[in-house]
Amino acid sequence: MDVASIIGLIGALFFLSLGISDIGALIDPPSIYLVIGATVSIMLYRSKLSDAISLGAVIGKVFVNKTEEPEELIDQLINIAQIARKDGMVALESVELSNRLLQTGVTGLVDGMKSEIIEEGLERAKALTAARHESGSDILSAGAELAPGMGMIGTLIGLVNLLANLDDPSSIGPNMAIALLTTLYGSVLANVFFIPMGMKLEGYAKREANNNDLIIVGIMFIKSGKNPRLLGETLGAFMTPKAKLKREANQTAEETSS
Repeated sequence: MDVASIIGLIGALFFLSLGISDIGALIDPPSIYLVIGATVSIMLYRSKLSDAISLGAVIGKVFVNKTEEPEELIDQLINIAQIARKDGMVALESVELSNRLLQTGVTGLVDGMKSEIIEEGLERAKALTAARHESGSDILSAGAELAPGMGMIGTLIGLVNLLANLDDPSSIGPNMAIALLTTLYGSVLANVFFIPMGMKLEGYAKREANNNDLIIVGIMFIKSGKNPRLLGETLGAFMTPKAKLKREANQTAEETSS
């Protein structure tokens, strides 16, 4: 569960609500239909059905993400390297892994595949993962572009209806509400939901891409049969400087205590 996303969304809605004296005045069904209904419909129109159906899952990833930290993967790879060096590659068959790419790499090691075949398979899997992330982010980016546009269309519709019925005072209020609220709905939909969600997913995609590169380097290191003690230093480049320093401090403390 991504606490930052939940707190951020709740906080944004809370602070926006502080400027509202009457929430009922901002609820207008025709404006909701014009903006939200039209935006979702056009998002469906521009996408493949399978991509549109996965929109709920894409949004869910914003709040629930299982991307590992690089240091977790480094520890797993070092453990795998030590097992492989001590008991042979076949012994890795009993190792349980949750990361799919890492599991794919270990399977290649167990099966005794050539280095170039393992690397090619891992690179292909990495590219497919990146394509899936890009597809999800693209849907949210489309929503961010469409929502304000639908709000502007709603504003124009409200103004046209207003001018066409100036002789009817009772229609001025509803038409003016459509003209103003559709712009508001479009802006809120884009700036509170679609844009931040898309940016969050892009951040997750970059982190996972970094992890995937880490895994590929680690698997190829193990395949080469090099000393597992050197693997931590090799993969340290994939960690942030702060995490790297913390890891080195922990290792020093463990060596001192032992």
